[in-house]
Amino acid sequence: MSTTPDALEPSGSTLTLQRHRVLIVGAGVAALSAALELGEATILVDASLGGGSSPWAQGGMAAALGQDDCPRAHAEDTLAVAGGIGDVAMADAIASAAPEVIAWLRAIGTRFDTDLGGVLVLGREAGHRVRRIVHARGDATGAEIMRSLVEAVRRAPHVGVQEGVTVLDLVRDEHDTRVVGVLAQQADGALTVHLADAVVLGTGGYGHLFAATTNPPQVVGAAMAMAARAAIALADAELVQFHPTALAVAGADPLPLLTEALRGEGAVLVNDRGERFMSALHRDAELAPRDIVARGLYAELLAGRHPCLDARQAVGDSFPERFPTVFALAMAAGIDPRNTLLAVSPAAHYCMGGVATDGEGRSGKAGLWVVGEAASTGVHGANRLASNSLLEGVFMARVAARAIRAECEARSAVDHANGGPSGFTSAGTVRLVVARSALSTNPDGDAAELGAIRTLLWERAGVVRDEAGLRQGLADLERSGGLATGSAGNTARNALVVARVVLRAALDRTESRGAHFRSDYPQADPAQAARRIVRPEPEATAELVVDGNGVCVVATRAAVMAA
Repeated sequence: MSTTPDALEPSGSTLTLQRHRVLIVGAGVAALSAALELGEATILVDASLGGGSSPWAQGGMAAALGQDDCPRAHAEDTLAVAGGIGDVAMADAIASAAPEVIAWLRAIGTRFDTDLGGVLVLGREAGHRVRRIVHARGDATGAEIMRSLVEAVRRAPHVGVQEGVTVLDLVRDEHDTRVVGVLAQQADGALTVHLADAVVLGTGGYGHLFAATTNPPQVVGAAMAMAARAAIALADAELVQFHPTALAVAGADPLPLLTEALRGEGAVLVNDRGERFMSALHRDAELAPRDIVARGLYAELLAGRHPCLDARQAVGDSFPERFPTVFALAMAAGIDPRNTLLAVSPAAHYCMGGVATDGEGRSGKAGLWVVGEAASTGVHGANRLASNSLLEGVFMARVAARAIRAECEARSAVDHANGGPSGFTSAGTVRLVVARSALSTNPDGDAAELGAIRTLLWERAGVVRDEAGLRQGLADLERSGGLATGSAGNTARNALVVARVVLRAALDRTESRGAHFRSDYPQADPAQAARRIVRPEPEATAELVVDGNGVCVVATRAAVMAA
């Protein structure tokens, strides 16, 4: 493995060391909800609190609150769009907890939309049989929830926050049986080993790895990549949901999202000939599951017709009040949605795949929990029901936090009985391992490599896939220059790992199910009606040595630099 003049050069050098009770990596709804539920935690975030996909969520949070609704119906709707592989127990658990999640968020200061009597206003979105979507400021639900969470975290004395920290990889114990921390680059450039009793990853999905996406640049699969390098089980990486209605603005990256709530309020899809096309494809027309609508738009594009969202009659002059976020996005693009059609395109939006976890957020390796879109709990199956993602993020984060607290208390009791702390906190020398590539990452040089991967995934593993394209995508990955030499930056390094996982998973699922559509296998195969969990091959490791004085060094140059 080679390095560049700008590469980090830690071989044989002393690394900064920090100790924590619990580490949380990420800044979205799941990460911050976990922090508030934990008794003591430190958040590491690459930019600042409130980043990632969460503030961009225009849709709301689903909860059975209406007189005509119940959690059982919410769970049934969740499973109905999940392509036959949704986890029944998880769907029941999340739907049952949804009203309490809403109450908790309101208690910490989230201002959901209410009527004059203070009753929550409920909207409807695709796949929901009734109105059960709670919104905030019309189409700014994610931003409002994040505002309240960020303010609550800033007030919480038990939560520490370190901003501008880039987490490079997971640190494991000498025998690679437990995650004991992370390796990170601090805001000042220092390479630091953060040790903790538990690590929580809440870094989001990998939607920005597709050239057409609604996801911000931070959403590039960091959790999946770190887990893969440590041979931690992943699930359903091929299951990527493409939102049907991103605003087709030339040069925009990411593409502005046009919330599904517009269609819930009566907006329709037409092509440039003025023809509605979804009515012929599904009984629910524009409110069909997202995968069906996305493929309907994609077919129009392939046929040379340009799909548009027509909200002129359904929303019209009330756009600024009812959908202020969409209105501002459209006007910024020079389009007045009150009287003009909105050109739309499918775009990567949400990843059902991620690090495989159980119902309490545990990964396949002790010491590591994963929450939010970074995790794959199975609740969404092959296709996520609208407005279930914010709900899952908050719910699973709080469940995981409670499990972590219980485990940490149990470990502390054992440590006390044995006369002192155990594991990496003991006196004497402790040896740890980390992915070798994390110690020779180039801080610069991401753009070209990352751009190539994003184009490749969109073209080879986009809305419609086939064997030839997927195999070509895998072959193209191996020919990427900077990636092959190891000189790529950390983001591109992660992207390469995730792209391989996605392409291989899409190649292996020789059927069409939910958001995964293979033109060469257009039907669902009952024999494949199951989630797919894989354990990648581990990456070569380097050794870290922590002595009794709290000094951490890389063991040898050879251990790091060997090819």
